[in-house]
Amino acid sequence: MKVAGFSFVRNALRYEYPVVEAITSVLPLCDYFVVAVGNSDDETLELIRSVGSPKIHIIETVWDDSLREGGRVLAQETDKAFSAIPAEYDWCFYIQGDECVHEAELPVIRSSMEQYLSDTETEGFLFNYRHFYGSYDYVGTSRMWYRREVRIIRNNRQIFSYKDAQGFRVRTESGNRKLNVRLIDAHIHHYGWVRDPRAQQQKQFGFHRLYMTDEGVAKQVGTSETFVYDGSEPLQLFAGTHPAVMQPRIQARNWHFETDPIRVRWSLKERISRFAERMTGWRPGEYKNYRLIR
Repeated sequence: MKVAGFSFVRNALRYEYPVVEAITSVLPLCDYFVVAVGNSDDETLELIRSVGSPKIHIIETVWDDSLREGGRVLAQETDKAFSAIPAEYDWCFYIQGDECVHEAELPVIRSSMEQYLSDTETEGFLFNYRHFYGSYDYVGTSRMWYRREVRIIRNNRQIFSYKDAQGFRVRTESGNRKLNVRLIDAHIHHYGWVRDPRAQQQKQFGFHRLYMTDEGVAKQVGTSETFVYDGSEPLQLFAGTHPAVMQPRIQARNWHFETDPIRVRWSLKERISRFAERMTGWRPGEYKNYRLIR
């Protein structure tokens, strides 16, 4: 079995993406790793080179900044990295620049890839998610956070990054379809909402420009130089451990965040959804861009 990893990144230092941690968290599983480094305003290219692993293969790309429909440029950059993986690799591990895998879960991930290597029905693997918000101590619990997503796919050229690169689909003669995937007992730690508030605000400006006009960005983000984390966001105290690669960044954090359980807002829709899931195990209205194989 041969495994390749792939990712894309741009302005990692400017927006404080833990992309080095993301790559190194899955590198032990990979024999080859492609990073599509976009034209940046900082030293992102040098940062990726500093990983220093012979497994790393960098391709330099230019983002289409005029493409602002649904974050499509993110999928384009994902596909550039995916298409650069040689055909000899069986599985491809996709990790975004603000995601990490815990080292304790690497064995079960490898075991799953080995177990289903010859099972052609299995086109990918689904991971559970932990979305950290405000600080490294809390995870989001509202329905705005996606619960699961596909992060390992077969090295199949008919597979492509879908919409804004959250997941994947397979091309067919009639269009495209969802991947057939199996759920792995492993997690992706998502750190997209854990940054110094100043860097988070800069990231908000940059991220929303991938989806809307400058006027829309100004209306959505405002003019403040500092992002205000919502203390009424439904959160849960994280009782587990973070990946070892994230420890230096966590120890160096330099902002304070407070949450107030009394102020937590639960919409009627969320209350109904949570009640239904508690009673039946079914989460109404959940976005599932995949077909789960039982």
